[in-house]
Amino acid sequence: MSAKLRLLARVAWLFLGLTGFGVSIALLVRARLGLDPWDVLHQGIARHLGVPIGWVVIGVSGIVLLAWIPLRQRPGFGTVSNAIVVGLVADQTLTVIPPLRAIAVRLATLAGAIAVNAVSTACYIGAGLGPGPRDGLMTGLARRGYSIRVVRTAIEVTVLVTGALLGGSVGIGTVAYALSIGPLVHLLLPRLRLTTTTTHDTERP
Repeated sequence: MSAKLRLLARVAWLFLGLTGFGVSIALLVRARLGLDPWDVLHQGIARHLGVPIGWVVIGVSGIVLLAWIPLRQRPGFGTVSNAIVVGLVADQTLTVIPPLRAIAVRLATLAGAIAVNAVSTACYIGAGLGPGPRDGLMTGLARRGYSIRVVRTAIEVTVLVTGALLGGSVGIGTVAYALSIGPLVHLLLPRLRLTTTTTHDTERP
């Protein structure tokens, strides 16, 4: 395969992952059983501002990218695409999927959301076209000498608590996501990676 075709394949893989990630956010919202930490924050802000959650996803991505400047992080094509596409897809998906009532359906939706999220994350990272805004914040801080685990934990606990205080949804889904997404991405990433370029493997783009 030529270099041009390889690049086109990676771009397609990137957008497949970003689209799936946006869909997974919408599914988590519709399940109403708890969101992942960052989306707890996004939902809490959205409820206070009275705007769609996707707008908040995009806005927070932009704010996080500003924090890259003192960390001397450079965004890639995938970074900018992430900041825009995920939020737009999440909002569009929410207009298609109606509110769910039956608990069995909501549990199935939660399981599907986590599975879609894991596959999408592996596709997005596997494209190797730049880290997501939140991922870059973590790796940028880690390059300052902090443990990536400490940085990741501190950031996610902070956004989770802040989001919960703002009214974001925390529940069994939050716990299920936290426990399952890492192992799932670890399993899927080697199978879905399109490039040998080293990237930081994370469950949140």
